[in-house]
Amino acid sequence: MRIEDPLLCPSAVQGCELNVFPTKRGEFDLKIEQIGLNRLWMSRYEVNLPQVNTLAVRPGRRSISFLTQSEGPSIQHCGMDVSPGDIIIDKFDVSHKRSGANHRHGGMSLSEEDMNATLATVIGADFLEKLTTSVIRPHPELMSRLLKVHQTVGELAHTTPGALESPELRRGFEQQLSHLMVRCLAEGAGIVTTASRRRHNAIIARLEDHLAANPDRAIYLTELCAATGVSERTLRSACEEHLGMAPIRYLALRRMHLVRRALLRADASKATVTRIVTDYGFWELGRFSVAYRQLFGELPSETLRRPAQDPDIHLNRPTTLPTEIIMGRLH
Repeated sequence: MRIEDPLLCPSAVQGCELNVFPTKRGEFDLKIEQIGLNRLWMSRYEVNLPQVNTLAVRPGRRSISFLTQSEGPSIQHCGMDVSPGDIIIDKFDVSHKRSGANHRHGGMSLSEEDMNATLATVIGADFLEKLTTSVIRPHPELMSRLLKVHQTVGELAHTTPGALESPELRRGFEQQLSHLMVRCLAEGAGIVTTASRRRHNAIIARLEDHLAANPDRAIYLTELCAATGVSERTLRSACEEHLGMAPIRYLALRRMHLVRRALLRADASKATVTRIVTDYGFWELGRFSVAYRQLFGELPSETLRRPAQDPDIHLNRPTTLPTEIIMGRLH
């Protein structure tokens, strides 16, 4: 699946709600492979532009994510540096990630019931409930094995359509990935979250709650300080840590994307750019048009005339190959 508009991202990833805000101008290109191995779902994606995104796991699933390249730049998850070889435990609360250009990421999820059963089988405890950290650093050998199997399944889904129709193969991959995931979590070292970061996490959670409760209107800094219960200085510090930008810039970026969504949804024969733009609190139309074009590569009037597109959401189940050939790729 390929997505060329960030507005189509929220429903693109199975089991999660993903919102992507590119921070640099360019033609957005998000490539996603999603594979269903019976109970276990896995995904691999690559996005070309630097971005900040928000992600929340939908109720009923347990999800992890990680960089799929063994070497390369780190990313930031809730203000914490995440390096190749680390695992992020994605939770129901909204979390923020920041990454540079040409970012490659992978993920896996199980239902809560299946995750708890796998944990009980491997380590005899509901381990995730006791975790106080959201980032784990597994043993390098275990993580290398997990990345190798994850890559093999992704390559099969991409290059050999139908290969994963084999029930035996799907079951084998699912068992390997589930076992490796649990071992990486249970035997890895948790990265300690400081008291200051926990406080910032709570502030950002309140910020996102307020934004979620007011999805279709402009929100200003004074309102956000009141909603989060902190001073502008404290809110700025939390936003710089989590989002890599000041709250004013984040709100402006959010409003720009709201304008774009409204323009795409509007009837061009009835709506006007001026009305839509001013509804979201932009009054200097000339300056807005310049900033809009810098971010999205087109004028607001061009967006208004362009129809919205629906994403093609599906799980990849790639032609049948002999099982021994496929398993040979793992050795």
